[in-house]
Parts: sequence; structure tokens; C-alpha cells
Amino acid sequence: MPLPARIALSAALAALCAPFATPAQSSSAANENAGLRFVNPPALPAPNGYSHAVEANPGRTVYVSGQLPLDGNGKLIGNGDFGAQAEQVFANLKAALSAAGASFGDVVKLNMYVTDMTQLKALRAARDRYIDPKRAPASTLVEVERFVAEGAMVEIDATAVVADNGRD
Repeated sequence: MPLPARIALSAALAALCAPFATPAQSSSAANENAGLRFVNPPALPAPNGYSHAVEANPGRTVYVSGQLPLDGNGKLIGNGDFGAQAEQVFANLKAALSAAGASFGDVVKLNMYVTDMTQLKALRAARDRYIDPKRAPASTLVEVERFVAEGAMVEIDATAVVADNGRD
């Protein structure tokens, strides 16, 4: 099956299974019937009603929830400093991807939300420390009014596709 069809199928399966899924309380949990693994790495704040990453098999598609500039205790990093916040968001994405067995090399899509489009240079500087510009993922950038975390200026979610290595 071609990659775009596998991605669409994985997204449809994840949406279909979402009402029946319960986010893991530990670092990861498996739902063998649906082929899903919900990952909440201890390096990130405990989620409330979502998982930091969801792996959908087959095809090893990993969906990473929007990451805010929060440390592992849920404390805002870089209050008023867009560059520091962008760096923290990408560090959080890296932690979530790693916990799901993926890396930035596997990222196929980034959705980036900012409160100030004039900070694009700082966002790109942080992104380019993590993403290989020769293999840049598809991306979306949207300016928004605010985020759930007071003082946050950037949030990014990611989708990764990891080469199937026969892992169940």
C-alpha cells in the first residue's frame, strides 16, 4: 500500500478508535485489539485527557500531541522569550518521539501554532536544530490568539512514520 494511503488509513483508524481509547497512566500502554500504543514519557507533564504520542500500527505512524513550552513538572519555560519557548517545544517533541521509538528523521508533518508571526526567524532557528532541512517535513504555521498554558507563545504537534521493522 502506498505511503499516503497508509497514512490516511492510520488516521482513519485512530479517529475510529479514539472514543474507546483511554490514555495511559504509565509511560506507555498497548491496546492490542486496535493496534494502538499510547505513550506518555515521564520527561513530559502528565496529560489531562490526551496522550503525548499515539502509535498506530500497521505502518508505525506516530501522532504527537501539541507540545507547549513546559518542563516535566508542567512549568512554563522561557516566559516572554519566544526563542527559549520554541527550543523547549522541540525538546518536548523529541522526548515524545523518542518514547514512541521515532525521531525527527521520521517526522512527516508539523503543525505549528504561534501567537506572533513576527517571531518566525526564532521558530525556524529552533526547528532547524532538530529537522534536517534536506528532509523537511510538510508543515503548517498558524497564528493564534493564545494557548491553554498562560504565557505560552508556541505549540507544535507532529506526525511521524517509522519504517516497519516487524515490531508488534
